Amino acid sequence: QVQLVESGGGLVQAGGSLSLSCSASPEPFFSTFGMGWFRQVPGKERELVATITWRGDSTYYADSVKGRCTIWRDNVKNMVNLQMSGLKPEDTAVYYCAADPSGRGTRRSGDYLHWGQGTQVTVSS
Repeated sequence: QVQLVESGGGLVQAGGSLSLSCSASPEPFFSTFGMGWFRQVPGKERELVATITWRGDSTYYADSVKGRCTIWRDNVKNMVNLQMSGLKPEDTAVYYCAADPSGRGTRRSGDYLHWGQGTQVTVSS
């Protein structure tokens, strides 16, 4: 059973920065998974934020965060991270990391079969 645990959420002022981390277990599987970060606001659909392939050689960013976010992974430490800067109140959401067994880090949430519990990010104006 793949387990994902997010950390690093919190309260930050607009314009500030935050770094989210997601640790994954068991170890033999993480390095083969594409990984993604999604976010969701109550009452709204879950939104893709960023993805990364299993090798880390290709990334994707939603237009809403492009230029403000960086996703990277460490296949030795079994972690995927999301660095966010220039945060805006509209970035407020619960952020989830998710694992795509195909390794491709697709843009379709349905391809992500494993999800973490989420971490709250709140950006105050």
